[in-house]
Amino acid sequence: MLKAKAQCLCGAVTIAANQINPKFTVCHCDSCRGWGGAPFFAVQCGTDVLIEGQDHIKEYDSSAWASRSFCAECGTHLFYKLKESGAYNMSVGIFSGLDGIEMDMQYFSDQRPDYYCFSNKTNEMTRAEIMAYFASAVSSTATE
Repeated sequence: MLKAKAQCLCGAVTIAANQINPKFTVCHCDSCRGWGGAPFFAVQCGTDVLIEGQDHIKEYDSSAWASRSFCAECGTHLFYKLKESGAYNMSVGIFSGLDGIEMDMQYFSDQRPDYYCFSNKTNEMTRAEIMAYFASAVSSTATE
């Protein structure tokens, strides 16, 4: 596990993550691509996270199992947080000097548009596999 510090563009929010998984993930779902205009590159940080500037964070309840948060001052995408466990998936780009990481998993791989691809050999999960995994938290009308 890695440790690193991060901050939003304006510095109103600072984050210290103490258990970063060096194998990062990429999500191709419609929500992630709509949120940032591209797939969401995230490092799993667990729950050992210290956040300063909480009053500058805006949270959006984006699915039955998670929320997304960003800095209300500068708009920096900060994290995707799982409701059940409280675990954080932080945007890779907010960490400076995060060395030794590698792409390991691509979520919603069947929703990846044809206009980009990665040459990395990774594990992949489709929409159906994700929905089955989160079945207990998803209602029949929920979307990613």
